[in-house]
Amino acid sequence: MSTKIENYASELLEAEKTCKGIAPLTDRDSSLTVEDAYNIQLEMVKRKLADGRTVIGKKVGLTSVAMQKMLNVDEPDYGHLYDDMELGNKASIKVNSMLAPKVEAEIGFVLSEDLVGPNVTYLDVMMATKHVVPTIEVIDSRVSDWKIKLIDTVADNGSSAKVVIGDKQTTLETLDLRTNCMSLYKNEELIATGAGAAALGHPAHAVAWLANKLHAFGITLKKDELILPGALSGAVVVEAGDTIEADFGPIGSVMVHFE
Repeated sequence: MSTKIENYASELLEAEKTCKGIAPLTDRDSSLTVEDAYNIQLEMVKRKLADGRTVIGKKVGLTSVAMQKMLNVDEPDYGHLYDDMELGNKASIKVNSMLAPKVEAEIGFVLSEDLVGPNVTYLDVMMATKHVVPTIEVIDSRVSDWKIKLIDTVADNGSSAKVVIGDKQTTLETLDLRTNCMSLYKNEELIATGAGAAALGHPAHAVAWLANKLHAFGITLKKDELILPGALSGAVVVEAGDTIEADFGPIGSVMVHFE
């Protein structure tokens, strides 16, 4: 592991701890590659595990055209979900525990078996899904003012911060996730809608992409892990006092309050 990668990992972890943003890595180091960025993230995983955290799942980001356009990228990214990021339905989150939070509504997959790349298909994902759950992912950037490119967000654990999980668990037999609609409300006002197709055409395609991408790093998607396949609409900025609800129809709804 190069000193450069270790140093960037230290910077990002310190930014997360202190809620003080850092300058974009890509502005400072034009030699950084996407592979370097994943190695920075994996160095952070190693340190978090050493500190007693456990990985409860993974997230895919930038699967929607809206988010890819926003960051001017043409491929998804991913991050790790830790036990201290998981919150129950109707949880309250302190805004000052993050730098500049935003929320995304996603259909979370819980796996009934491991998914090992490199040839995982959409069908494999459907067969390996125990159930789906309504989720709100709270994203945050340890890079100041969200001035990020793909390399910055990958290094920064996919800009993930928290995941709020709804109570309802639904098996896939009765669902068409592609057309499953989502309505996102901020303080009871409808601010975004979307459907499962926003995540690479079908959320299961995003999970398959992740399993295959991770194979190159010797990582698998594990049984009982929560996999977030990407947002069904653009990210929404939140501040203290906001209540967010995502309603996924037959999959159920999930709510979070910011204080």
